[in-house]
Amino acid sequence: MTIAFIDLQAQRLRLDGRIEAAVQAAVVGGAWVMGPQVRQFESDLAAFGGAKHALGCANGTDALALPLMAWGVGQGDAVFVPSFTFAATAEIVPWFDAEPVFVDVDARTYNMDPGHLEAAIEAVIAEGRLTPKVVIAVDLFGQPADYPAIKAICDKHGLKLVADSAQGFGCTLDGKHPLEWADITTTSFFPAKPLGCYGDGGAVLTNDDDLAQLIDSLRVHGKAVARDLVGRTFEHDPKYLNMRIGLNSRLDTIQAAVLIEKLKVFGEEIGMRNRVAARYNDLLRPHVAAVPDVPAGNISNWAQYTIEHEDRDGLGAHLKDQGVPTAVYYPIPLHLQPAYEMYPRGPQGLPVTERLKDRVISLPMHADLDAATQDRIIAAVAGYKG
Repeated sequence: MTIAFIDLQAQRLRLDGRIEAAVQAAVVGGAWVMGPQVRQFESDLAAFGGAKHALGCANGTDALALPLMAWGVGQGDAVFVPSFTFAATAEIVPWFDAEPVFVDVDARTYNMDPGHLEAAIEAVIAEGRLTPKVVIAVDLFGQPADYPAIKAICDKHGLKLVADSAQGFGCTLDGKHPLEWADITTTSFFPAKPLGCYGDGGAVLTNDDDLAQLIDSLRVHGKAVARDLVGRTFEHDPKYLNMRIGLNSRLDTIQAAVLIEKLKVFGEEIGMRNRVAARYNDLLRPHVAAVPDVPAGNISNWAQYTIEHEDRDGLGAHLKDQGVPTAVYYPIPLHLQPAYEMYPRGPQGLPVTERLKDRVISLPMHADLDAATQDRIIAAVAGYKG
């Protein structure tokens, strides 16, 4: 029997036709762009994430770009990002002629190292070439970054904080979502994400009323919003009164319909994923260099289950022979990529990131992973004697 790395069909079947019915209703309804399902999903998402506002957009990359646009990030500004993450986190910074500054990660959690972040900020200030503006912390593989520590550093230096929860939406620290500390949380609904749609999609969440209005404007071509109409008469559709340069970044109605149904069971699925991860940890710990380490009080959504192994590539080849799919995130960290190697790095380089790139490998993980299949995976890992 073939093992799926992420089994989205098992989830679809478990929902017993609810997604298909929701899609059909959206198709028949005919409001295929920004239809009523989008508004409902935004309301549901805000409630789940403990936010005053949630706004859908076209994808998780746009979700990261929108707050930088709203804050006027531009030439001469520094945005601090981890290097051990997907390209989207850093990619959006040069869009605005700003520069990403790469920060190392914690060896236990793989998330941004607050100590190295502070050193990087101080180095940028001392050099005087760039102005620190924003920190983008990533909830890598599903677990939250150290937001209390990162927020304190941002407050000390007057920086905005973005929680990039593309992988980690639904993770918590002592029961609180990252938005408790961040100015804005961004997420992706790419199908492989724990809360994924059936195409591309993304969202931002914030408690800032003014920021929410700005992003609502920016995602629809800079349309007029309530704050723009104070003292102004405009009797037409506000999308035809353009107050600022914006994007075309809207969440499709059909994708919102899918996400409404998935969000209903998302909390339960996070629990299911944690049970799978706990079993992996217990049974794999004797056979690998390290299993994932989630600090006490934190809850991961387990977007991936990632182990360390001294012979990562040998293990990967062995597992492939055993019919077990794997993935390697991220074999070339961003600061070593051709597109990003010219941008600044924190002091003393990024040794943890460069060590992890040769050691980490991710195993099949999803809420519907049954014990028998998991036992096959664990036995295959344990059987590698390379």
